[in-house]
Amino acid sequence: MAEILTLAAAAERCAALRAAGRRIVLSHGVFDLVHPGVIRHLDEARRQGDVLVVTVAGDRALDEGPARPIFPEALRAESAASLAQVDFVTIIAEATPFETVRLLKPDVLARPQAASGAERQVHQFLFDGQEGADLGSTSIYETIGLLTSSAALLHSFLDVYPEETRLFLREFAHRYSFEDLRRWLDSVRDTRVVLIGDAIVDEYHYCLPLGKSGKSPLVVQHYRSHEVFAGGSLAIANHLAGLCKEVSLVAVLGAEDSREEFIRAHLRPNVKPTFFHRPDGPTVIKKRYLDQYLNQKLFEVNYLNTHFIPAELEQEIEGHLTSLLPGFDLALVSDYGHGFLTAGLIRAIERSARHLAVNTQSNGGNVGYNMITKYQRSNFICLDEMEIRWAAQDKESPIEDVVRRMSARLGCDLLISTLGKRGSIGVTRGGETVRTPIFSAKVVDTVGAGDAFFAFTAPCVVRDIPLDLVGFIGNLAGALAVKIVGNRRPVERTELLEFAAALLR
Repeated sequence: MAEILTLAAAAERCAALRAAGRRIVLSHGVFDLVHPGVIRHLDEARRQGDVLVVTVAGDRALDEGPARPIFPEALRAESAASLAQVDFVTIIAEATPFETVRLLKPDVLARPQAASGAERQVHQFLFDGQEGADLGSTSIYETIGLLTSSAALLHSFLDVYPEETRLFLREFAHRYSFEDLRRWLDSVRDTRVVLIGDAIVDEYHYCLPLGKSGKSPLVVQHYRSHEVFAGGSLAIANHLAGLCKEVSLVAVLGAEDSREEFIRAHLRPNVKPTFFHRPDGPTVIKKRYLDQYLNQKLFEVNYLNTHFIPAELEQEIEGHLTSLLPGFDLALVSDYGHGFLTAGLIRAIERSARHLAVNTQSNGGNVGYNMITKYQRSNFICLDEMEIRWAAQDKESPIEDVVRRMSARLGCDLLISTLGKRGSIGVTRGGETVRTPIFSAKVVDTVGAGDAFFAFTAPCVVRDIPLDLVGFIGNLAGALAVKIVGNRRPVERTELLEFAAALLR
């Protein structure tokens, strides 16, 4: 059995092999299912050099389908290491191994030929332009192919969807091809977007229970570790930046504990932020405490000023937005109800935006007070079911009736309501109604899923992408987002395409 090395140890081993004049070949994969096509690929890869290194995509890097990976990374690495062709294995935190290639410097990167037309287009998207300078002296060699992909076999024999969803996908695949989806997403690329919304820093503090306190009725927790994420409008900006070339962000930070250095470091390079600072409070910080073993949230503490921003700051931001918005194709408002978006700023945005998409959110700090009804002119509105029912003051009516009635009341071109496990429903001004099921079978964390849905659908709406395709894209993004802890990273356009290719077979 081949050795399983850390990435650092693998880099040292490769450097020693190069110094000894050995020709190194690298093959990268998931290794969820080892079948004859994988063996054939590795046989051919092994013949391209003296040493075959296999990198296995780690669990956190994978969102290739509704229930991938089936097996954890340690078992998948053992599967790869047990194959005779392989000299050593390392687990990496990339779905596509370009940074690892630059670190290990193999002579050859062996990739399998895509089995289907959709996979071929995904491969071309991932690899085109990555040769040459990006990969240094490493050349790409394409083996004869896997004959069929592991994803196709897993989807065929381990179907995780109910019959209703399978029927939807069969019918949808007759209307749209993978190429249609890719082409429509390409049309979004040049959309100039400005995002206005609350900047939030999310902290996840992981604990393990010690036991009940001896003197009070509470469970004592043992702190173990924590992570910090760029959330709220910052997370939406990062989602958008993978779709659109130019994203401008307008947000308010606190003069106290601004976290500005952290925030700027965690925005993607093509996000251009303009930050204003309120003098009377901190940047919004939400600390969630979780059971480390169960990944279950225990309680949350918010650090924020719940009052509206001062009038002087409001006037300054209004002047900026009035001059900025007319130059952009789309304005997105992500309103978390934390004191940034005053009535005056909302009116200024409505006057100045060429196309306006709005998402208002209810949370522990504003339940019952942050309703979509405070917006008078929106082209696209995206809410979850409870938010739209609260706004409609209608708890019991069928959601289709509530959405239609609120769409007419709000006068928007399109209203989409996300429905949790029941997918989403969208209604246009003309009365077209489309329901889309969910595509998630593995839920890690629901935080940020609605933000991903909004980020991926709003640019599609402004480009007049058909409603059924908008719902499909939004639910793909949501399904990928619930497999990510918090806002640890954005949903990538490439992984959405890979997921779509798997579903549209």
